[in-house]
Amino acid sequence: MEFEFMTADTVLPPCMPLPTAMLRLPVSSTAKVMYARLLDATLAEGAEDTNGILFVRFPIVELAAALSRCSVTVKRSLKELEDAGLILRVRRGVGEPNHLHAAPQKGGLP
Repeated sequence: MEFEFMTADTVLPPCMPLPTAMLRLPVSSTAKVMYARLLDATLAEGAEDTNGILFVRFPIVELAAALSRCSVTVKRSLKELEDAGLILRVRRGVGEPNHLHAAPQKGGLP
């Protein structure tokens, strides 16, 4: 087996941001990866609400597909992140995806 090791000149493939503080939080690994994915989507394609705060629309089915998890796991992980103060879900009308705000002003990462 041959290995290609990293050097100082190695170009990394596209990566998602995961704040180091997330590693010590008492949330599941799935919730941590989900937070990284939501943060990445917010930074890349987030929209601004009326207060100028970025949010992303990420339907449960699409988030489940992006993470290779079932919708029940995605809902559980969203609740974990919300309970930890890392996201804020703003519910929309029936059939509309929620607006997801990553790391709201109150709570957020320690």
